[in-house]
Amino acid sequence: MQVWTVSNQKGGVGKTTTAVALGGLAAGESKRVLLIDLDPQGSLSAWFRQDSGAEGPSVYALFKAPEVNREQVWKEIQATEKHNIHLLKASTLLATLERQSIGQGKGLVLVKALTAISDDFDLAVIDCPPQLGVLMVNALAACQKLIVPVQTEFLAIKGLERILNTLKMMSQARKQNLDYLIVPTMFDRRTQASVSSLHSIRYQFEDKVWPGMIRVDTRLRDASKAGELPHVFDPQSRSAEDYSSLYRFLQRPQGTNQTERALP
Repeated sequence: MQVWTVSNQKGGVGKTTTAVALGGLAAGESKRVLLIDLDPQGSLSAWFRQDSGAEGPSVYALFKAPEVNREQVWKEIQATEKHNIHLLKASTLLATLERQSIGQGKGLVLVKALTAISDDFDLAVIDCPPQLGVLMVNALAACQKLIVPVQTEFLAIKGLERILNTLKMMSQARKQNLDYLIVPTMFDRRTQASVSSLHSIRYQFEDKVWPGMIRVDTRLRDASKAGELPHVFDPQSRSAEDYSSLYRFLQRPQGTNQTERALP
C-alpha cells in the first residue's frame, strides 16, 4: 500500500480538496483507497457526509486503543457511497489529543494501523490539520510521499517554509529523507500576485515543485457541496483536468519532473 500525506502548516490552501481529488482518481482506476481525516474540523469527513462531532467509528479511537491491530483498525473504517473508497473519519475529540498524549509516545499509532491493513488497500491518503503536533507527526511518519498544496499568494509561501522545516526535523528523526512534492493551488493567471507568487515558488524550490498548477475553479466548491468527487462532478472542468494531470505525475517513477503544461 502506498501512503500519501497532504499537509501544509497553513489552512485554506486546498489540502482536503487535493486529498479527495487524488483519492477519487485512484479509485476510478479500480484501486482500493482509504481516505484518513486527521483534522478535528473534519472537512474531508464532511465531504462524504460524515459528522466529525457524532459518535461512532473514527480515527480517534485508534489513538485511545490499548492495541492497534487489523481487527481494531477495521472497526473504525467506514465504507462510503463512492466505489473503492473507504474512510477513517475525523472526530472533534482529536483536538484534545495533544494534551492527552503527553509522555505517551503516540507518534507511531498511524504507522501501526496502516501496517496492519497494508494488504487491504492500494492507496491511503491522509488529510492533515495545519498545526504541528502529534497528528501531523503521525501523518508524516506513516507516509512515503508528502504532498504540499500551496496557494499562489505570499502568505501561503510562508506556510510552505514552516512545513518544510517540520519535514527536515522529521527526516532527521526517521534517519531518511521523505519524498515531497509542492503543488501550487488556486492559481489565477488574471492576477499579478498569483503569477508572481507562482514564479517565486518555482524559483525558490525548483525541482520539488510540480510543473503544473491547480487553477482556481468554482466547480471544486460545487463538488464539495454536492458530496461528489471532482472528476466525476464535472469531468470537463479546469480542476478535473489539473488534478488528473497531478495524479498522472505522481504515478511516474521518482526523479522524473517533466512539464505537462507551459508555465504562465
